[in-house]
Amino acid sequence: MINADVMKALGPRGVIINVARGSVVDEQALVAALKSGTILAAGLDCVRHEPTVPDELRAMQNVVLLPHIGSASVVTRMQWISWWSTI
Repeated sequence: MINADVMKALGPRGVIINVARGSVVDEQALVAALKSGTILAAGLDCVRHEPTVPDELRAMQNVVLLPHIGSASVVTRMQWISWWSTI
């Protein structure tokens, strides 16, 4: 798991990229690390409770979000389309 200790070890120039599973990254620790400058940025292809992305992550300028490319099912894609249309 990528937790607060791992993020602290990455340092202020660290970038988290998650293309695996949302459960791999502690999202609360990620939000805190991004807000505090513990790490620089994050690129997320997946989040813990897809397709719902935490509002805090959606609002951050140092976070890049992609609809989970590995989730190529019609149902999931329609949920993502609905979500992206709210931005």
